Amino acid sequence: MNVYHSILEAIGRTPLVRLNRVTRGIRTPVYAKAENLNPGGSVKDRIGLAMIEAAERSGALKPGGVIVEGTSGNTGVGLAIAAAIKGYRCVFTIPDKMSMEKIRLLRAFGAEVVVVPTAVPPDHPEYYIQKAKAIAAATPGAILADQHYNPANPEAHYRTTGPELWEQTRGRLTHFVCAAGTGGTVSGAGRYLKDKNPAVRVIAGDPIGSIYRQYAAAHTKGEGFPYKVEGIGGDKIPTALDFDVIDEWIEVSDAEAFRMARRLTREEGLFVGGSTGLNVHAALEVARRVDDADAMVVTILCDTGERYLSKLYDDDWMRENQMLAEERVTAATVLEGRPAELPPLVSVGPASSVRQALNLMSTYAISQVPVIEAGDCVGSVSEGILMARALEDGTQLERAVAEVMQPPYPVVDANLPLERLTAFLSRDTTAVLVRRHGKLTGIVTRYDVLRQVAGIR
Repeated sequence: MNVYHSILEAIGRTPLVRLNRVTRGIRTPVYAKAENLNPGGSVKDRIGLAMIEAAERSGALKPGGVIVEGTSGNTGVGLAIAAAIKGYRCVFTIPDKMSMEKIRLLRAFGAEVVVVPTAVPPDHPEYYIQKAKAIAAATPGAILADQHYNPANPEAHYRTTGPELWEQTRGRLTHFVCAAGTGGTVSGAGRYLKDKNPAVRVIAGDPIGSIYRQYAAAHTKGEGFPYKVEGIGGDKIPTALDFDVIDEWIEVSDAEAFRMARRLTREEGLFVGGSTGLNVHAALEVARRVDDADAMVVTILCDTGERYLSKLYDDDWMRENQMLAEERVTAATVLEGRPAELPPLVSVGPASSVRQALNLMSTYAISQVPVIEAGDCVGSVSEGILMARALEDGTQLERAVAEVMQPPYPVVDANLPLERLTAFLSRDTTAVLVRRHGKLTGIVTRYDVLRQVAGIR
């Protein structure tokens, strides 16, 4: 039977997926390795197992032992899955900026989770790494996984991630883009790819607030500041991160990372977290700059978006953190909000009779129509005025619209913002026509604008 003996054998060998919609207008193809499809939902599954096996081989981790780690959540999941199968106990320290989904997930695997403050310096006893070290030292039979300084971390990616990328791209990969957290993925996979082809460029994304990019440029450890993207960047320099492998650093803001993650979910069907959004944002920047259809940019989908439902996928949270781009409402937006059963543009010709115009307005339950001739608005008629004239003189029903029509409606471009659209509407001007690509495509009335502003659907 073609079966696995445990879920640990399902780690790795993740698919490589081409990005299609977020790359529109970019000649260079961009591919993403779907590490979010690992059993634990992230790229960290690879190092969780690797670090445990390395500790077993060295004799540091014995049967019934305890695994302690300071983690942003994903490494903890990778460790917890392997520990559950191998029979180890886990204790994890995690910064309080991490999503509640991650904390609950770690506890679901039976791990003990200690939540510590984010806004403390790296040498503070409550800093998540220092706290993990203290717990490991005080716990009999415990080891500190120490992902930031454990050589098994980058080695796991040199042995697995790098070779998979090389095989999947048939050696055609020219640029590898990957943000650094502990540095294991970008260092290990990047080193393997450069060993296969020294011309491969390795580019690391870095959140604004992290000290990595600054350290790479000046080789001095500066002061970072808090940021919202989880699991990448840092305020300390880990030995798992090999700066010599990295050719370039690209800074990306929280807002850019989160918006791209949401785009990947909605446009590519890839449900991912903020670190992936940062990776892809940086990868697209590289691809635009390279502008070569024969090149190939590859990046990493770090983890699943299920761990961020209360954060980047929560519109209220995004607004509270000033990271949700406000929807730009245009004339086209208002036009799309009109009732579906109503044609975008109902009109009459100048030779039509008043009776025909009134019948048309009655049929569609509208109160005004433009008079269109040769693709242009030459006038307008309204139900109220036509009916008043017909009541005074019944012969008015047979007159041509051209004889009784009022001035034409203003014509606006489909991309005109809502705030400018309202300036065209007044007591005397009840509607505007919308032009797209040189053609009249619809009519927007004062009531349509009111519905949009009031949120009436």
